[in-house]
Amino acid sequence: MTTPNARRRRPKTLRQALAHPRFLLSAWAWRSLAHTLTTLVVGGLLLFVALPVYAPWAVFVSRLGHDRDAGHLAFWFLFGLLMVLCFAPLVAIPLGALERKRLHLVMPGENRSGHRTPPPGLWGWVRTRYSEAATWREVAYAAVMFPVLGLSLMVSFTLTSLTILLTLAPFILLDGNEAPISLGWTSLTTPGEALPYTLAAPVTAVLLFYACGLMSLGHAVIARALLVGPPKEVLRAELDQVTESRARLVNAFEYERRRIERDLHDGAQQRLVALSMDLGMARVDLDEGSPADQRVAAAQAKVDELIDELRELVRGIHPRVLTDRGLRDALQELADHCPVPVAVETAVPHRLPPHVEGTAYFVVAEALTNVYKHARADSVTVRARLVPGPTGTAATHTLPETVPDEGTGVLTVEVTDDGVGGADARRGTGLTGLGDRVAVMGGTMGLTSPAGGPTRIRVELPCGPIPANPTP
Repeated sequence: MTTPNARRRRPKTLRQALAHPRFLLSAWAWRSLAHTLTTLVVGGLLLFVALPVYAPWAVFVSRLGHDRDAGHLAFWFLFGLLMVLCFAPLVAIPLGALERKRLHLVMPGENRSGHRTPPPGLWGWVRTRYSEAATWREVAYAAVMFPVLGLSLMVSFTLTSLTILLTLAPFILLDGNEAPISLGWTSLTTPGEALPYTLAAPVTAVLLFYACGLMSLGHAVIARALLVGPPKEVLRAELDQVTESRARLVNAFEYERRRIERDLHDGAQQRLVALSMDLGMARVDLDEGSPADQRVAAAQAKVDELIDELRELVRGIHPRVLTDRGLRDALQELADHCPVPVAVETAVPHRLPPHVEGTAYFVVAEALTNVYKHARADSVTVRARLVPGPTGTAATHTLPETVPDEGTGVLTVEVTDDGVGGADARRGTGLTGLGDRVAVMGGTMGLTSPAGGPTRIRVELPCGPIPANPTP
């Protein structure tokens, strides 16, 4: 009976099995032997299938020492390079798929492909496959297969032939008419001379299994390095790092927006207001209607216009109402400034994280700008509500009486207009920018805009935290 300790001591990889004293009694010995034998089969098929690819290189190499015509050599070199660029991937891609399946014999685990999913159509497949690094790593693996095949064939054939010969030598020499058997260093003429060597046949058989194990291990390491993409855990970790760094950049950008808004509001804008008041006081000392009074009045009007423009600029950078009073009032202010009639419906019972409120505000602002410029709509409806759960699947239901926490809720924002429709995110940088901004926050954006309308933009923003803002 196998004890739990014995099961724990069983080698879990071929590398561990080769260092284990019971390697020959484990399944790893037979798996490595099967891997070596199938390498011979796959390599033989590769020699036949890849003949058009490597034949020009064989001709080029054969002519290097004999043909002094540089034109012929250049022709065969360029022809071989063309065959590699055009046809080597067509051989290497199916070879890589087959080798990843064979790799499970000696290196079980997640042997996933490093290829991307190509777009539909033949041209999309060709463009993707011929431009990604995974394809050319498979081409490199196909080239490595030739020396691996030669080594495997030489070692396995030598040890297998020697084992069979030593085992059968006494029986072959029973008939005295048979020619002597040459072993290289000696010749065997009688069964008595062959018997001691027959006793060494198990040694060569052991060497065969260990040699197959070592060759399979080395072959598997090369195959894993060239054919297998990074595991999902690594991809997830890299994706998390990219998401976190992108969120930190957005936070840093938001902090800079607020700083600029604060500096403009508390600095330049206040100084312009003071300048307008000084000009107004200066007019008191001037005769009404005089040239000087007219010039001062014109200057005061220009300052007032500049103040209005600066206020609009500050509102575009980061609206003060959003910081002071929250998303609900900020959306209502957007509606009041929009030339198209806008109805605002909100169900946001409390303040949300600043990055969520800011993203939702600018989504609505950009959507209303697009409606005013392009949609030719008569009315717009803006709906914002907070729903529970990590996803927006509950957005179609009535908001429950229990308000979700900031870290678990999802803010859904919909902007619907009755305009001409036909909006396409692929043609508009504004909509593309909205999608990117929402994606940074871990949200999703959907657009439906059939010809003739209506157009609806739906955004779902999780209210969980992202990395903190930089310290001012």
